[in-house]
Amino acid sequence: MSTSAISSSSGLPSGSSITTNSNSGLMQITGMASGLDTNAIVQALLSDQTQQVTNLTTQQNNLKSLDSTLTGIQTSLQSLALNAQALGDPGLFNTGQTVTSSNSALVSATTASGAGIGGYQVSVMQLANSAQRTFSFTSPTSPDTLTIDGKQETIAAGSTIQDFVSQINSDANADVYAAATDSGTVVLSSRTTGDTGSNFIQVSDSGGTLTQKLDSNGTAIAKEGQNAEFSVDGVAGTSTTNTVADAIAGVTLTLGGVTSPDGKASDGTPVTVVVGAPAASTSAIDSAVQTFVSAYNSIISTIQTQLTTTTSTTDPTQGQLFGDEELTDLLSNMRTAMYTPGSGLPTGMASLADIGISTGAASGSSPYSQDSVNGQLTIDTTALNNAIQSNPNGVKAVLQSFSNSFAGIVNAEAAPGGALDARLQGDSTEESDLGNQIDDLNSALSDRQTALQAEFANLESTMSSYQSEGSWLTQQINSLPTSAEL
Repeated sequence: MSTSAISSSSGLPSGSSITTNSNSGLMQITGMASGLDTNAIVQALLSDQTQQVTNLTTQQNNLKSLDSTLTGIQTSLQSLALNAQALGDPGLFNTGQTVTSSNSALVSATTASGAGIGGYQVSVMQLANSAQRTFSFTSPTSPDTLTIDGKQETIAAGSTIQDFVSQINSDANADVYAAATDSGTVVLSSRTTGDTGSNFIQVSDSGGTLTQKLDSNGTAIAKEGQNAEFSVDGVAGTSTTNTVADAIAGVTLTLGGVTSPDGKASDGTPVTVVVGAPAASTSAIDSAVQTFVSAYNSIISTIQTQLTTTTSTTDPTQGQLFGDEELTDLLSNMRTAMYTPGSGLPTGMASLADIGISTGAASGSSPYSQDSVNGQLTIDTTALNNAIQSNPNGVKAVLQSFSNSFAGIVNAEAAPGGALDARLQGDSTEESDLGNQIDDLNSALSDRQTALQAEFANLESTMSSYQSEGSWLTQQINSLPTSAEL
């Protein structure tokens, strides 16, 4: 549809130019006979249709910008609906038991439901550990097959001490781990803890790669494995590992250090494990509420910004949702839901405000806080946690009732098939129609431009022909004899 100038000088008549048609690729020479800038004339004749294309393109781009904003709002609302539904998840109120230790470095504890509540005094006299033997290592000059606790290991000729250690530790079938304490010493330790007695880590090696190391008294450097020894409320117990699952019903103890013989830690403080009564997890409920409130406040702020941003004469994409009725109604419905009591719930334990979730307290002498004016939610954590502790079933009923009603409000707007979805689908159809109109106009413009250029080319050709004929006639007249020559 457009043309680009190549030259307008080189002795061409005033107003003439050489251009290339971007659609046909043909070179056009205009104004050669008439001196007129026919390309400019063609563009002027097409200006009304060109402006139509520009207007439709602007309209299409503005619609795309609006839909991008609405899609962002829809995505945030869908996320908010999921956060609201999480508040009503029955699993959120599953009961569990807490367990604490007065000295978790020495004795830590975890629990599952069913543990007996109360405090338990734990004494640790001995930790479980593994058996060990120390050997001298000599790099074999030829392949060496040795046996460790009945399992064979073939060591390649020339293996270093680190090669040997890596081979043992990577063998899933081995019963021991290996460690090099220096360039010629290897310590083998059992892969399990617990009492082994005196018969432990038996090595047979005729090749001499490993040789039992002796102390200054000629005794093998070795250590038997031992069990953990402990007591709970004075009742003694042993364990082959430092993880004890049967000392307190429903509680698993992890022994991390030895207490003094009287059951007290080295600082004199008794090591006490306290098991709480079954209850809903306050931290889990707090987290779910905080996630919802953060998402709610974010989308409220976004919608308010869009509703209050006025239109601009310089930027048509600004203020496209100013005063939007649909979003205004949604915002009103969402804010109303914050204070609407759940159906059938008792007074004082029926709405979010009753469990510490509201638009905030008054600020100074003002009867309303700025948060309240803006609709931003705040959480009174103390009030919420007190409600969970004193009436967990009441809190559960409030959150589940709110979850169902609020998610319904948001999903009616933002879920697939909702009001926003229908609006976006309509805009998509309109964008497609605009695109078709733009394509049709561009095609018509191209055809008309080609026709006008052909007309002006014919005009130039005709005028050039007339000029040639006039020039010939002038030459003929000038060649006629004058009266003086007759």
